Amino acid sequence: MKLDLRPLSAALGAEVRGIDLAKKLDDETVAALRQAWLDHLILLFRGQDLTEEQLVEATARFGPPGTLARPEEYRTSGQKKLHQTVMLISNVRENGKPIGALPDGEMMFHHDMLHAEIPHNGTLLYAREIPSTGGNTLFANLYAAYETLPESVRAPLENKRAFHHYNYGSQNKGDDKGVPAFAESRHPVFRTHPGTGKKAIYVNRLMTEYVEGLSREESDRLLAQVYAHSEQPRFVYEHVWRVGDAMLWDNRCTMHARTDFPPERRLFWRTTVAGTEKPF
Repeated sequence: MKLDLRPLSAALGAEVRGIDLAKKLDDETVAALRQAWLDHLILLFRGQDLTEEQLVEATARFGPPGTLARPEEYRTSGQKKLHQTVMLISNVRENGKPIGALPDGEMMFHHDMLHAEIPHNGTLLYAREIPSTGGNTLFANLYAAYETLPESVRAPLENKRAFHHYNYGSQNKGDDKGVPAFAESRHPVFRTHPGTGKKAIYVNRLMTEYVEGLSREESDRLLAQVYAHSEQPRFVYEHVWRVGDAMLWDNRCTMHARTDFPPERRLFWRTTVAGTEKPF
C-alpha cells in the first residue's frame, strides 16, 4: 500500500492524506502507517472527527494504548466522562479549577513519560478546541541531533545514564496546575530505537536532573550543550494546530515543546502507545 504523504518540514514529519482514522483500516494500510511512523517520526492526520473510542482504536493500530495512572482524575469535565485511556489536556476551568492536565502557558522541550520506568512509545494528540493564536507544538528530531552532536560532547556521555525527575502540580486541592504528576527514572542518555536500530538523544530540559557517574559541574556543562544543540531550528518542526488535527509522535526519537497562548479555551484529547521494554 502506498500512502499519500506530504513532508511537514526538512527536519521531520509527514502529513498523511486520505486517511479517516474513524474508519476501519485493512492490515496493509496499518502496516504502511506503522512504517511511515518509523520513517517520519511524526504523522499528521488533518480533518479528523473522532469519538473517544475511535481515538483509542486509532492509537491501538500503533501498539497497545497506554493507561493513565489515575484515570478518575481525568474525568472531571462538565462534558461527558473520558475513556480510561484518554487524558484531557485543557486550560478550561470549572468552578475556578482546571478540568485537565497541563492547562496553561508554554512548556520546555520534553519526552512524554520519560519519568516512567518503561516510558510510553508514542503519543497521539487530537485537537478539539484551540485558541486564536499560540499553543503551537515544536517537535525535534533527536536522531539528527545525535548524529551531528560534536564528539567532544557525545563521547563523555556514551553508555551513561541520566536521572530524571518530574513533579507537576500537587495533591493540594487548592492547586491551580491541573492534574498532578510525579515520578523519577534512570535511562540511557542516548537510547537505541528498537524499531530502527538508530540512536537518539534521550535527555531534556524539563525532566533531566543529572548524568550518573559525572561530577555535577561536568554533568550540567554537557547537558547544557546537548540541549542547545538538539533544540536548534534545523532539527525542529513547529506545528500550528487546527481543530480536527490528530498528531502522532514517537517519544523514543523526538521531544516536543509548547508555545505560550492567550487565556482562551484550549482542549485536546491525548492517548499514548504503551512502552514494551526499558530503554537501552
